[in-house]
Amino acid sequence: MKSTEPTNIDEYIAGFPQSVQETLHKLRAIVREAAPDAEEALKYRIPTFVQHENLVHFAAFENHVGFYPTPSAIETFKNELKGYKSAKGSVQFPHEQPVPFALIKKMVQFRVDEIQSKMAAKKKK
Repeated sequence: MKSTEPTNIDEYIAGFPQSVQETLHKLRAIVREAAPDAEEALKYRIPTFVQHENLVHFAAFENHVGFYPTPSAIETFKNELKGYKSAKGSVQFPHEQPVPFALIKKMVQFRVDEIQSKMAAKKKK
């Protein structure tokens, strides 16, 4: 990655090799499609989509792309994520394997629905 800190997602993506950039661009497009109302930001120095709260984050590393859809999404999709290294709120997609973009889209849609439910519950109070 570049030695200067990126100030936006375009600069973040540009700091990686072309093959990784392609994955990151596709991941970004899928999140935008699944969450058209989300705003883009850099938080924790990584691309973040915000919709009333942090929706999802993603980041590139030497051997994988990390996707951070929160613990609730990891738990909900744990069966589909069995072949990947994951933790409480994250999953790793190795560069040498195809990225499951359809699954990522489902996780983003889950998060959008989850946040909309939270917002609706707050309005009722």
